[in-house]
Amino acid sequence: MSKHTARARTGQDRTGLYQEITDKIIAELEAGRAPWVQPWGTTAAKAPLGMPRNASTQRRYSGINVLILWGAVIEHCFAGQSWLTFRQALSLGGHVRKGERGTTVVYADRFTPDDERRRAAETGEEAQAIPFLKRFTVFNTAQCEGLPDEMTAMAPPVETDLVLPQAEALIRATGVDFRIGGERAFYDPRHDFVQVPPPQAYFETINWHRTALHEIGHASGHSARLNRDLSGSFGSKKYAFEELIAEISAAYLCASLSITPTVRHADYIGSWLDVLRDDNRAIVRAASAASKTADYILGFQSETPEADAAIAANDEREAA
Repeated sequence: MSKHTARARTGQDRTGLYQEITDKIIAELEAGRAPWVQPWGTTAAKAPLGMPRNASTQRRYSGINVLILWGAVIEHCFAGQSWLTFRQALSLGGHVRKGERGTTVVYADRFTPDDERRRAAETGEEAQAIPFLKRFTVFNTAQCEGLPDEMTAMAPPVETDLVLPQAEALIRATGVDFRIGGERAFYDPRHDFVQVPPPQAYFETINWHRTALHEIGHASGHSARLNRDLSGSFGSKKYAFEELIAEISAAYLCASLSITPTVRHADYIGSWLDVLRDDNRAIVRAASAASKTADYILGFQSETPEADAAIAANDEREAA
C-alpha cells in the first residue's frame, strides 16, 4: 500500500469517526433527548450522577468522551462511572469478562503531513498541523472480573432534593458579577454580568443551579477569561453553538458538584440540530470547549485539584 493510499484511508477513518459521533448525537436530539441530560436518580439509571473516570488513574474523562460514556452507562444500565482499557484491567489483576463489548472513546491529536513540512521549510512559514481523532476502547468496571474490591464498590446515591452549598461557593469564587432577580436568566457580555431569577421562581429549586451554571458558563467566554466569540445574534448558528457549549458545560459542572437537575432546554434542540447537520465536527468542538469551560470554573474551587485542564485533556491519551 502506498503512503498516499494509507494517508487517504486514515483521513477517511477520521472523517467517519466525526460523522459517527455526530449521527449518534443527532439521533438523540431528534428523539427529544439531550445526551448531556441523563435520567440520574430514576429507575432508568443504576449509576449515580458523576463524571466518568479512569479507574486506574482516577482521572476524569473530558470533552466528547463524557457524553459517549454517559450514554453507554444509560444504555447498558451499568452501576458505576469507572472505566478501564483491556490492558489496565489485566495490570490490576483482573480481566474483562468474556463476551463483553467495549465502548469506543477518542482522543484528539494533531499531525503535520510531510508535504506541509516541506512547504513550511521552503517558505519559512509555520507548518499547519491537522487535528484528528483517534479511537480506543474502554470497558466499564462492571464488565470486568477480579478487580480490587475498592474499584467495584457501589458509590452512594446522590441526594437530589437538596441545594448544595458548593454551587453557591463556586459561583462566588469565580468573581463574576452575579445578580439574582427579574424574570429571565441571561449573561450580558457588554456589561459582563449574569442575572438569574431567584430560586423560588423555579418549580424545583434544584433546577436553579443548572440555569445559574449555564449563565456562568457564558460569562467564562468573556475576553478577560477564556475569550470565546460571543458575538452571535439570537437565532444565528454562532449563537446556537455558544448555547451548546454553555449547556454541556453546565451538565459537566452539575455532575462535578453532584447536582441532579431535571430541567431540559428543549427550546434549543432545533437550532443545535442545524449546527450539527452543517458541521460533523461541531459536537466534538462544543464538548471540548465545554470541558475547558467547566475546568476553568472549577479551577476557582481550591478543593478541586482536578480542575487542572491539562490533566483532564491528557486523560484519554494516557489511558490508551
